[in-house]
Amino acid sequence: MKKNKQLDTLITDIYEKVEILGRGEAIDVSEEDLDKFAEFMKQALVDWITPRANKKPTLRMSNVGKPNRQLWFDMNSEREAKGINAPTMIKFLYGHILERVVLFLTELGGHTVTDEQKEIKVNGILGHMDCKIDGEVIDIKSASNYAFQKFKNGTLAEDDPFGYMAQLAGYEEAEGTSNGGFLAINKETGELALFQPQELDKPNIKARITKLKSEIKGKTLPDFCYQPIAEGTSGNFKLPRGCSWCHHKFECHKDANDGKGLRVFEYSKGLTYLTKTVREPKVNEITHRFING
Repeated sequence: MKKNKQLDTLITDIYEKVEILGRGEAIDVSEEDLDKFAEFMKQALVDWITPRANKKPTLRMSNVGKPNRQLWFDMNSEREAKGINAPTMIKFLYGHILERVVLFLTELGGHTVTDEQKEIKVNGILGHMDCKIDGEVIDIKSASNYAFQKFKNGTLAEDDPFGYMAQLAGYEEAEGTSNGGFLAINKETGELALFQPQELDKPNIKARITKLKSEIKGKTLPDFCYQPIAEGTSGNFKLPRGCSWCHHKFECHKDANDGKGLRVFEYSKGLTYLTKTVREPKVNEITHRFING
């Protein structure tokens, strides 16, 4: 009979179970669990190779934590949406597979996984939570080494461009729980981390949704998500990291550079998007029509 385990031992329990492989010992896994894992992998591939109809973006629990201005453009922009490139589609696939691997390891470590992909609703906004582990809402994240440190060090609330904290708050609001968190895997190292944020770090999700619905329906653009930052000491200003990957950046900053729009320069470290150009950089300038996104 499986003993009740607590979340605070989750990572240790998984590591202890897996480390016996490194000592040349086998892990005992039932045929039922092997079949369950194999079936999920099959379904993940089926879902991935099946195209989805292009629908107008809507508010959902997975995006309510994103910046208001970005969501306004998502819902109201007349700009034709571009397709997703091949590397990104591949990233989606292995991210999805890694999440299932994490849940397999969780059960291997003796912890209980329930409510996988359960549908919830808060203030009319639908969502599907990843799961509960030992009775608490847990969102599974596969992350780059850079992003993983936010979960490992507990600093996600300070830099949360994808709105993960609001997403978690929504799931917990629907379930009436408060001690959930994020179980993250570092895609580069295989390291795991469990981050359970403090209640004060989570947004009031009902108030957040109410305000967001009002702003998105309005004709007035919400404030900038992030302010431009200095590029060196020349007087030039550029988009910060949080804006550089956003596919609305050219429309959002069309008034940059005295109404000429963003100027894009190709540095050795990557593309830089200038909002104010006092001194011309001594690198190639790129026309944004040739930039994906």
